[in-house]
Amino acid sequence: MARIRIPSAMVIVLLTVQTGFLLFMYTRYSSFMTRSDDKPSQVHILILSSWRSGSSFVGQLFSQHPSVFYLMEPAWHVWVTMYQNSAQVLHMAVRDLVRSVFRCDMSVFDAYMPWKRNLSDLFQWAVSRALCSVPACDSFQRTDITTEMACKTLCGRYPFSKVEEACKTYSHVVIKEVRFFDLKVLYPLLTDPSLNLKIIHLVRDPRAVVKSREQSVKALARDNGIVLSTNGTKVEDNRYKVMQEICRSHVQIYETATLKPPNFLKDRYLMIRFEDLVRDPLSEISEMYKFADLSLTPVLKSWIYNITHGQGPGKKKEAFKITSRDAVSVSQAWRNVLSFQKIKKIQEVCKGAINMLGYQLVDSEKEQRDLSLDLVLPRRQNQFSWSSFNAKH
Repeated sequence: MARIRIPSAMVIVLLTVQTGFLLFMYTRYSSFMTRSDDKPSQVHILILSSWRSGSSFVGQLFSQHPSVFYLMEPAWHVWVTMYQNSAQVLHMAVRDLVRSVFRCDMSVFDAYMPWKRNLSDLFQWAVSRALCSVPACDSFQRTDITTEMACKTLCGRYPFSKVEEACKTYSHVVIKEVRFFDLKVLYPLLTDPSLNLKIIHLVRDPRAVVKSREQSVKALARDNGIVLSTNGTKVEDNRYKVMQEICRSHVQIYETATLKPPNFLKDRYLMIRFEDLVRDPLSEISEMYKFADLSLTPVLKSWIYNITHGQGPGKKKEAFKITSRDAVSVSQAWRNVLSFQKIKKIQEVCKGAINMLGYQLVDSEKEQRDLSLDLVLPRRQNQFSWSSFNAKH
């Protein structure tokens, strides 16, 4: 059998050509993968909190920004429709709705709302500046600071299709939700390549939360039942069982995000305390905006100052409204309103969260009423875990 001899020089040439071709194909593939891994053009922000923690106020800090499309608690529709289920059972449905809203796909509401609908059929639609200005409504410009009352009067009859149309025109989509109790439920959203998701976790002193919840007992009764899995029965949280679950969830979310978090959470989680926010609004808001890739405008600076430097703590009928109040007074009101007996019970069920989030426990009514005693400690990393807490108690 004849053998073909190939000169060594030709072998070198062939190998060089082959290597060059492989390098060329690798470069093309890498370029393709880089392009396919690019983040979506929109930024997605989830304000994660619980009822009566100041989340409506934080939501407005984003809603009034001209670059933000904002919705307040769209998952309310899920809970109202499927109220006989538990919060854990509804987590997936809530997550899927949030994912669709972030993608500006509002067909997800078909399962929860009437077939023929207007903007006014969407829960708390009028607190969204984006739904009160062009292109959703012709009455206001994007740079305007809108009010809920004016929006309800002028924009409610616009068709629901305007929600999706408006959403697609903004660089940032922000959702405020109080219906997630486990950060791991959100992992599919955080690893979804079609989303550029960041989480702002808003917390508040549980004792202040209870004081605020007492102003809204009836409004929260159905949600309480879902949290406690009562098969649709409304519940008043007289024994602070709901508060215990809320405190547990804050601990779980914070620990998951800060104690050996997965790589995909890096630079995508920010914890904010309501008390820090009201004490130094511009500094804290600037931090949130930087985290969200937004800039603070002069108009917003002026509005923020006015909204946090009103007179008094606000009235009971304003519990779900954003009005001009003395924000620091609001954050400390529980110390004069709640009895020490109630404070002791709250501290018992939420002791772990109070410690971990950086609040000082009080041991007497004297300490509670002494407003010169600062109960908001400097922010710190705490190694508390519920497992160790339960083992001791």
